[in-house]
Formats: sequence, structure tokens, C-alpha cells
Amino acid sequence: MLNKEITAESEYLYNQQSTGILILEDGTSFQGFGLGTESYAVGEVCFNTSMTGYQEIITDPSYSDQIINFTFPHIGNVGTNLEDTESNKIWLKGVIFGKEVTDPSNYRSLENLNEWLKKNNTVGISGIDTRALTNLIRKKGSLKGTIVHDKANTKTKDFYLEQCKQWGGLKGLDLTLKVCCKKTYQWEDVALWDKKLGYKKNNQHSIHIVAIDYGIKKNILRNFSNLECKVTVVPADSSFETILELSPDGIFLSNGPGDPAATSNFAKICIQKILEKKIPLFGICLGHQLLGHALGCTTKKMHQGHRGANHPVKNLLTEKVEITSQNHGFEIDKSTLPKDIDITHVSLFDGSIEGISSSDKSAFSVQYHPEASPGPHDSNYLFKQFIEIIKSNAKKN
Repeated sequence: MLNKEITAESEYLYNQQSTGILILEDGTSFQGFGLGTESYAVGEVCFNTSMTGYQEIITDPSYSDQIINFTFPHIGNVGTNLEDTESNKIWLKGVIFGKEVTDPSNYRSLENLNEWLKKNNTVGISGIDTRALTNLIRKKGSLKGTIVHDKANTKTKDFYLEQCKQWGGLKGLDLTLKVCCKKTYQWEDVALWDKKLGYKKNNQHSIHIVAIDYGIKKNILRNFSNLECKVTVVPADSSFETILELSPDGIFLSNGPGDPAATSNFAKICIQKILEKKIPLFGICLGHQLLGHALGCTTKKMHQGHRGANHPVKNLLTEKVEITSQNHGFEIDKSTLPKDIDITHVSLFDGSIEGISSSDKSAFSVQYHPEASPGPHDSNYLFKQFIEIIKSNAKKN
């Protein structure tokens, strides 16, 4: 009897042994259980506090070269589907969950999150202390790390640590040319999602928007379609002359990954020409930072960044507070802001700039995500605000 109990216990421990590990650049490691594809990847480790929308987060191109630590414990409980995606490919390097991925319970679910990660060649681990990891990032800032799913333990910790140390990190790195479209295309007029009908289609075009793709999210395009806009999407390195040939009523600067200073090296020239022409201009996230560069600002890396769907932002024009979705690790340096640029929104967490405008050039931008899916939707009015600026500009001309 005793031998059988020992055998059963040994089998249990064997089945529960670590198959995944996260190794940080400072040598700290977290052991857990691998999920998704069996491989390893190196990236910047960040945390996201969102309680919903994990599929949207994982498919957001802005997370390219990052490893996302989800602070909410129930990740995977609603499975995955074909609708809640922000791009056609996963660009992030890995995902970290506190709890194991359970069988999904949702009428829209088509596939278990773990199986979906495998099909999309994405590494994940679960069963680690995500709270301890989050506290470490809060203390030390975003760290480089190697995420590993390896059942056979084919390589040593020293090997994975060395891979981590050899990677240069996000500072000074342009990633937009990797994630953006390679050819100009017209959005297929898919508008916002409806519970009964799914994604609606809007074929009415009263305004033409040209969106510069630095890593654009699909829900941005859906919001424009919902407002009767024809949207033409162009690659990140498109010239001003190419964009002008498309006869846009307004130009949109999208979100995207990497260091805005690196992307600005080629994007700033085009944006400055747009400003000189006084074509209405709206930017979100990376687009906000690139507009800042074009207007004479500089950007800097934040200690830990803002990532989550519960960030309070104050609109200085209305005195109202908006709950926002955010995802950025860089910010406009307030000390470099020219006098002719107005700050329109500020973070109530740390006072950082969340919105700017240049009224004489019909340009404005926000650091956060008004298009957030599944939400919050407090800031969705900004799309309508852009349309009103376009209409007003058309009347003047």
C-alpha cells in the first residue's frame, strides 16, 4: 500500500513539473507551466491591468516585441473567436497568465485560448506569481526577458539569460516597418460590431480619410467606417506626395510599436508637410507621439508605461474625466513642448501628457485609445470631433 502511494505521488509531481520559465535580464526567474507553442522568445516584459479584451490585446500590433503579463487572473475563460482581433497576425513575443487556461464558457467562443496560441505560434506560460512580477516591474521598470515553453528542458537557464542580454531592447528601435501594410489598400467598409448582426457594413462615403499605418488596429478603421468614411490605408513610410495624390479630406496617424524617436526619423518629414498644407490631422498613441516630434517635441521612455483599460484622463477643455484604454511605454517630454501647442488631456495617474492640439494647423492627438474594444468608450467622441474639423475645413476652402 505504501509503495503504491509513493508511486502515485511521484507520478503526480512528475506531471506537475515546470514546463515553462520566464528569465529576466537581472537574473530573476519565474517557473510555471508552458502553453501555446513550444519555443522561446525574447522581448520587453510589461504588465496589462485590463479585465477584458485579452484577444484584442494579444492581436494589437503595438505590442510587437513585448511579453505581456496579464494581472487579471481569469484569462482565457471566454475562449477565442474570429471577431475580436485587431490585426491578421500576432506580433507580441509572449503572454503570461497567473492561472491555467480553463475550458471556455461563452456563446461566441470557437477555440480554446491555448490551442489558438499554438496555431498562432505564440509562447505562453501560466502558474506564476503575476502580482510579484508586476511589483518587480513597478520597482525596476520594464525589463527584458526570455519566455520559455520547453517540456524537454533542452537548453539551460544560462542560455536563455544570454539571449535576453544580447537583445538591445525597444529604445531606439523602429518596429513600424515590420508590422505595417506593405501596399496601399482600401478598408472594406466594415463598421462597428452589433450583438445581433455582428460587424455591420457601411457603404456610404461622405469623407475620405487616409490612414498612415504604423501598426493600425482594425477597430480604428471600423470607427471611421461607422461615421461614413471611406478609408485608404498606406504604409508607414509613404511620402507626402503619394498621400496627396489620394486627395484626402483628413489624415490619420495610427498607433504602433517601438520607439517614436526612431520612427520619427523618416515619418516626421511627411507629417510636417501635412501640417504645412493644413490638412486636418488626428493621431492616436504612436501617432500622437509622432505628431509631437513633427511639432518640435521630443519623447522619452517611461519607467513602466501605461497599459490597461482603467486609466483616468482629464480633458482640460471640458474638465471631465474619461476612463481610457492605454498601451504605451514612451511619452512626449513635457519640458520640450513648444508654446504654440496646447495640452488638452492629462493622466490623473502621473500627470503625463495624454493629448495635444495645434488649432492653427487643424491637428490634434491623444496618447490613449478612444477606439478601445471592448471598451471603455468614454473617449469615442474624438472620432466625431475629427470629422467636424474636416467639415469645418471644407467650408473654409
